[in-house]
Amino acid sequence: MSKHSFTSIEGHTEGMPVRMVIAGAPELVGATMDERRRAFVGDHDWIRRALMLEPRGHSHMSGTILYPPLSEDADMSLVFIETSGCLPMCGHASIGSISFALEAGLIQPKSAGTVVVDVPAGTLHARYLMDGDRVASVRFTNVPSFLLHRDIEIEHPYFGRLAVDLAYGGNFYPIVEVQPNFPGCEHFSPEQLLEWGRQMQTAVNSTIDVAHPDNPDIRGVKHVMWTGAPFSNDADARAVVIAGDSLIDRSPCGTGTSARVAQRYARGLLTERQVFRHQSLIGSCFTGRVESTTRLNSGLDAVLPSVEGRAWITGRSEYYVDNSQPYAHGFSLQEYAN
Repeated sequence: MSKHSFTSIEGHTEGMPVRMVIAGAPELVGATMDERRRAFVGDHDWIRRALMLEPRGHSHMSGTILYPPLSEDADMSLVFIETSGCLPMCGHASIGSISFALEAGLIQPKSAGTVVVDVPAGTLHARYLMDGDRVASVRFTNVPSFLLHRDIEIEHPYFGRLAVDLAYGGNFYPIVEVQPNFPGCEHFSPEQLLEWGRQMQTAVNSTIDVAHPDNPDIRGVKHVMWTGAPFSNDADARAVVIAGDSLIDRSPCGTGTSARVAQRYARGLLTERQVFRHQSLIGSCFTGRVESTTRLNSGLDAVLPSVEGRAWITGRSEYYVDNSQPYAHGFSLQEYAN
């Protein structure tokens, strides 16, 4: 019999859950956070499943594990855990975790107003604003983001032939803009977009080998972005992001916003430092910008995007994992689908 306990701070970023584990996680070995992420996946993925999936989590849960800083300049490190896997980067979870760590007094930034975070995708630099003892907003500059392919023709089981842009913002996103065969996400239910998002992931992965030009270990499509018209005039665009088999992002998605900023900049639809207000399924907003341009080691042009949003703590929890219990390491209804 083996028993484990985990303590977490619970909250959300613009409507999307963030469960930040602050006690109980294993020590990880590796020179970089990406190496440590792979070590976690290899030896401890049961923790992700136990805390993200049912019965302790749900199909749309998202979270992080807080670790001490790995590099000399950093204030903290994060491992990202979701229902879909252990991701290299997650924007909404970064905003939430930085906010939670500051408000709970778990970190003391080396420079007031700035937090540096070691994440598997690289180094994250964030600025934050305080309103009394609460973090009013966090604006992070993401890893180099880029448009990898434009106008890929994908044959979708429901929509037929679609032109899809493939962009990277910490994760890869097929971005489906409004076009003759797709009138916009506002015309469909979240459940429909989820089912069609799963099909799109399969279609893209079977059509093209998707890999990061500088890091081939980051490969494959696990997300889809369906776009459409915003709810209101104070936003520039809207998107519904599907992750993995079951997750529908309630926020505008941080890495997805980064990918879309890179896509729009590459297409001449966004200029450097221009504000891009990106709206979510439920109407919450992230503000994206191109902070500067850069170039990958492979020679591909990229941007350094920033994403700004808000997060709120809703409570604290302690979870127990007892191997003698049924479903101790979590389950997903998708695993029992015919």
